[in-house]
Amino acid sequence: MKFKYSLDNKRYHTLNYYYKNKFNEKIIKISLNAGFSCPHLKSGGCIYCSDLGSGEYAGNKNDDLITQFNKGKKLMSKWQGKYIGYFQARTNTYAPLNILKEKYETILKLYDVIGLAIATRPDSISNECLEYLSELNKKTFLTIELGLQTIHEKTALLINRGHSLECFVDMVNKLREKNINVVVHIINGLPYETKEMMIETVKFLNKLDIQGIKIHMLHILKNTKLEKVYQKNPFPLLTKDQYIEIVCEQLKYLRPEIVIHRLTGDPKKEDLIEPKWTLKKIDVLNGIDKYMNKNNIFQGDYTNL
Repeated sequence: MKFKYSLDNKRYHTLNYYYKNKFNEKIIKISLNAGFSCPHLKSGGCIYCSDLGSGEYAGNKNDDLITQFNKGKKLMSKWQGKYIGYFQARTNTYAPLNILKEKYETILKLYDVIGLAIATRPDSISNECLEYLSELNKKTFLTIELGLQTIHEKTALLINRGHSLECFVDMVNKLREKNINVVVHIINGLPYETKEMMIETVKFLNKLDIQGIKIHMLHILKNTKLEKVYQKNPFPLLTKDQYIEIVCEQLKYLRPEIVIHRLTGDPKKEDLIEPKWTLKKIDVLNGIDKYMNKNNIFQGDYTNL
């Protein structure tokens, strides 16, 4: 049996399929660092966040956006297609509207750019910004990526997430009222969360009108508050096999129409403290494929129950 939303025998809705089906050609995302800050820093920030604001592979903020984009294109030169500018590092709606317009539209003017992906927090999109995003969405292919990480309040407090679940749901609804695509970030392996809790996060998200999801494994990075927490009181970390099993179980609860943008992260070797197995991204992805094949799992298996 072949999964409907895949071009390469995957058993989940691949981003490659989604882009090819929508645009009929290869789409390449170029990660950018627009030099934005984060409103949550004054409250200490999320304990896992690095100095780069989750933009380890975004461009160099000391380069202008055009230079960053061109460097990114050069790195991706083995592929031919159209481009999406991915505003990745920190909170990319946290600035005055005139600054946002300048940053976004600088990229949209470039040749072969067909859209933007903007990573942000659900508590950092003003009404004024939301109206602008609505207008932008009518002119280009726009995706807003919202960090959630977990639905569990106790964990959110522990990692100092800084916004409520209600705030997140409210912003998803506001964006969808404007017909803007929403991709949600979650983290598996957060301190003291059980497998059941991680699955509950996905089951909750499946009930919302979201279009995509990114699933990450928790990285303990150097020079973060999480590093200090872990060194003082080490908490259990998921093994590679545990992570693979949990991800595959989570996929069962996601509607087949939800696009899987990511199933693991990309830590930098020099910054990673634990878990070391996350450095071998291909091994993790292959492990997910093998587990799904062996256990005859497809995305959405449980959504009709």
